[in-house]
Amino acid sequence: MREESGARINISEGNCPERIVTITGPTDAIFKAFAMIAYKFEEDIINSMSNSTATSKPPVTLRLVVPASQCGSLIGKGGSKIKEIRESTGAQVQVAGDMLPNSTERAVTISGTPDAIIQCVKQICVVMLESPPKGATIPYRPKPASAPVIFAGGQAYSIQGQYAIPHPDQLTKLHQLAMQQTPFTPLGQTTPAFPGEKLPLHSSEEAQNLMGQSAGMDASPQASTHELTIPNDLIGCIIGRQGTKINEIRQMSGAQIKIASAMEGSAERQITITGSPANISLAQYLINARLTSEVTGMGTL
Repeated sequence: MREESGARINISEGNCPERIVTITGPTDAIFKAFAMIAYKFEEDIINSMSNSTATSKPPVTLRLVVPASQCGSLIGKGGSKIKEIRESTGAQVQVAGDMLPNSTERAVTISGTPDAIIQCVKQICVVMLESPPKGATIPYRPKPASAPVIFAGGQAYSIQGQYAIPHPDQLTKLHQLAMQQTPFTPLGQTTPAFPGEKLPLHSSEEAQNLMGQSAGMDASPQASTHELTIPNDLIGCIIGRQGTKINEIRQMSGAQIKIASAMEGSAERQITITGSPANISLAQYLINARLTSEVTGMGTL
């Protein structure tokens, strides 16, 4: 692909669920590389369908990583630019509302035929060249796949092979604080190991059982929903600059958190938290901690 396109193609390192492919060079070389990747993806879809009962071929899908400051130009006034790109190329284009974790970039998902995707990438490149990014861009870096974490007897453990190893105090304390907010009892009443001590698990099956019981910090796999009402003048401290704080709370709690748009004439905003009871309680605790620090800060001015 490098030789045929003339573009520099780099793939990010690491044992991650996703990797970033960076294509650099003249625009023609970039388009050629994108075309080769899109056709390769289509080839894989056709090959996978030969062993499947599916009758309709799914579209090729690419996810671009774009600086958030350029997404406004890509969407256009009232969505006019993105609508024009969709209509002229026949590709589906979606710009994510939230920034990717720990970055100032957003995902732009393109799906369609390889030809539609190539035309779509060309138009996106034109917009990006016309509207350079504003300010510094913090690039998205996929996180390595982390070891599963379980909670037992008020202590956090990470699963490493046949062993459950006590986790750093921070995570355990967060879990304990979350549990104090709710009436349910801690998981599994096993005695916590001493720091640095390994807790042998007799088989990987036992580890799987423990993980199954403890997924999402709670024995119940049932997802539930909780709603909070926050005054408008405090919502900013929950969201943070460019969504950094709310994304942090989502990541730490594992819960889905949606903030309703401001209603005309209302002095409050609704926050909907979805997840397991422990995910929800941890999200509530983190939100309350943000509110408390904001109110305390205002009181000391």
